[in-house]
Amino acid sequence: MARPVISLPLFVTEKHPCSYLDDEEARSAFINPSFAMTTPIYSELIQQGFRRSGDDVYSPYCPNCMACIPARLKVADFIPDRSQKRCRQKNNNTEVLIKPAEFDLAHYELYRRYQAARHQHGVMAQSSQDDYIHFLKSSWCQTAFVEFLIDGDLAAIAVVDQLENALSAVYTFFDPRLAGYGLGVYAVLWQIEWAKQLKKDYLYLGYLIKSCRKMSYKDKYQPLQIFRDKKWKLKEPI
Repeated sequence: MARPVISLPLFVTEKHPCSYLDDEEARSAFINPSFAMTTPIYSELIQQGFRRSGDDVYSPYCPNCMACIPARLKVADFIPDRSQKRCRQKNNNTEVLIKPAEFDLAHYELYRRYQAARHQHGVMAQSSQDDYIHFLKSSWCQTAFVEFLIDGDLAAIAVVDQLENALSAVYTFFDPRLAGYGLGVYAVLWQIEWAKQLKKDYLYLGYLIKSCRKMSYKDKYQPLQIFRDKKWKLKEPI
């Protein structure tokens, strides 16, 4: 049975400095906040290159730049490389707890430490408690805050959306003092396995930006699919 066609009200932001590429301007197309978003509808939109930030659903809208490329993994086909296998081995004793998407002071303090170490000049380094929770959780999506603990101490949080046929990696942050554990990598590896357990087909990784180091790492998860010319296709590794 075909799904009904839904008309989505969009608005386009004014140009603003790009968060990822120096000397570039960016614009985004947002679904109007008055639209009653649901997980089934978002599950369709993410297949068309949209992402969420809090309750807002958007996609890049930069006519002169195509740097932001939606990326996903078909989890059944994922093949870890040697580095990822070593990371998995290093985290053999890392404990994982799946928590509801609710404000937790320990999570917030970890988020602030991560931002101060990794993005100290970015606006998120100054996030208030409200800024933090409104960025990561959603009122209409089933989201988990996944805790990673090392020797009983909170080491990382992965924010993960559960969609109809996929998981979506929203954001991951970790204790900078434990960078040697490769917790950003391990969080993705864990989400791949969780998606398999839940019988989901895909893990959405957000936007791949080749010339931005903090967004180019996604190419290391193979075989990677990218969304180009309104269709998903395999991307050759760099």
